[in-house]
Amino acid sequence: MATTLSALLSFVIALVISTIIIYVITKFFGEKEGIVTALIAALVGSVIYTIVYYFVGGLLAAFIAGIAWLLALQFLYSIGWVKSLIIAVIIWLVATVVGWFLPTVAGPV
Repeated sequence: MATTLSALLSFVIALVISTIIIYVITKFFGEKEGIVTALIAALVGSVIYTIVYYFVGGLLAAFIAGIAWLLALQFLYSIGWVKSLIIAVIIWLVATVVGWFLPTVAGPV
């Protein structure tokens, strides 16, 4: 029970941190969507990665999930491939740096 609660708490913390990062980065790029869209993007990214990792595993899972997340960003923010790729890369870089100071669950969220 404690392990499940700990995993759930880690997931929620990672989701909140990811949501804030996505929100700030997309605002920097002039997107009008609010924090709820950023939360959905963070949740979708986490779910996509978890499902793909379960079935494929390894580095290939990260690549496939990354492409799927780009599609999700395009849909949620109504942006093109290039802008979604630039935003995703910056989100990934910022999340990596933040992860050095605020460790969260393993894997991209």
